[in-house]
Amino acid sequence: MDNLNKLGLAEARDALRAGDVTSKELVQACLTAIEGAGALNAFVHHTPELAMEQAEAADARLKAGDAPAMCGLPIGIKDLFCTKGVPSQAGSRILEGFIPEYESTVSQQLLDAGAVTLGKLNMDEFAMGSSNETSVYGNAVNPWRRGNDDAALTPGGSSGGSAAAVAADLCLAATGTDTGGSIRQPAAFTGITGIKPTYGRCSRWGVVAFASSLDQAGPMTKNVRDAAIMLEAMCGHDAKDSTSVDLAVPNFEAALTGDMRGKKIGIPREYRMDGMSAEIDALWQNGIAMMKDAGAEIVDISLPHTKYALPAYYVIAPAEASSNLARYDGVRYGHRAKLAPGDGITEMYERTRAEGFGHEVQRRVMVGTYVLSAGFYDAYYNRARKVRTLIKRDFEDAFAQGIDCILTPATPSAAFGLGEMTDADPVAMYLNDVFTVTVNLAGLPGISVPAGQDGQGLPLGLQLIGRPWEEADLLSSAYALEKRAGFVAKPEKWW
Repeated sequence: MDNLNKLGLAEARDALRAGDVTSKELVQACLTAIEGAGALNAFVHHTPELAMEQAEAADARLKAGDAPAMCGLPIGIKDLFCTKGVPSQAGSRILEGFIPEYESTVSQQLLDAGAVTLGKLNMDEFAMGSSNETSVYGNAVNPWRRGNDDAALTPGGSSGGSAAAVAADLCLAATGTDTGGSIRQPAAFTGITGIKPTYGRCSRWGVVAFASSLDQAGPMTKNVRDAAIMLEAMCGHDAKDSTSVDLAVPNFEAALTGDMRGKKIGIPREYRMDGMSAEIDALWQNGIAMMKDAGAEIVDISLPHTKYALPAYYVIAPAEASSNLARYDGVRYGHRAKLAPGDGITEMYERTRAEGFGHEVQRRVMVGTYVLSAGFYDAYYNRARKVRTLIKRDFEDAFAQGIDCILTPATPSAAFGLGEMTDADPVAMYLNDVFTVTVNLAGLPGISVPAGQDGQGLPLGLQLIGRPWEEADLLSSAYALEKRAGFVAKPEKWW
């Protein structure tokens, strides 16, 4: 078989089990693709020897008929997940040289399911960003280009390396994390599928924390079926994570019927925002028509507190980040600044953090510290928490009306150029999360499915938001949307 790296998880799994291909052949195809894709800067820590060892072990298990769900399938791991014996920097200089002696629960579960890990993927520093431009490794680059334009585009963020790697067929799938849209937005920008499960469905243990009440791991894959396969392997209760829920994990792949008859799809009127591009609006209308054609009933709904979601998110997330990032002080691990004679511990903290944290992380830590300070705690942080409760209640009210899932755009635009949104106006960058942050604030599952292209040939995604813990139903609805959208476009290779 040729072009093995272009297979999806389901195709590769079936080929492995039929004996048409070996895991070593699959892994070698991906390693060759990675070697030739330096221009994308997607993989930042390479582990080819480890991958070939794992592939050999997978082939032995396949031969013995002892093959778990993802046996022999090569994937990439976002640099936010701690991986035993492999650098885990969260895209930050302050964690330079940090090599964990333990494996995150999610990456361990994937290894237990037989997956082969090819290396660590680029990301925004500490997952803070929407364009992968805050990374210590430099920008990850979108494999897509606008028409005949050579301008480098963002793959989205913070899981930009994961998105670029999957879209460019450097790996069959990858892990991502989503705090305010960091799986769904890059998935939409690169024409792949990305699902953020319900908060608590995947363990956060061993995942470097950004905002603990919002962070959630999920898969980034080439299609919905692959997302179902990988999500099942990633989920499960973990006693090491107090927010992990002890619920049985369904067979998500078996739930992919795509049957929408009798289902109600909510269309929130508040998502029709001023200044929305005509292309995004047309995509949304097409998505509504597709779901109707699949047999679903379309229902207009109201999520009245949507307009407060972005400001509430950008109070809560930085507040939690300022608390979580206080542990990085140069004392126990990671980067430590060189000190001048006579300098004490205060100077060490100040210099280490000034050198180790990038500008965006510094900005968010300062905002978070401000909103948690004595004079402003009630005015900002407590008020944002109350707004969060109202946003969650909006969704509960919609689902109480019998709504099965909610259809919205995934992003306000197609991928933009690297450097187009500079530090001059960070709020412009934050607006990229306008359709995604509500899902994190409410702890709901959400999935981005590629559903069309803009006038310049760039992919556009639609988002489906599901009921809590009903990822199986959400994936089935996404499968129906995927079948009708028929998105099969791939980026033309230039790298």
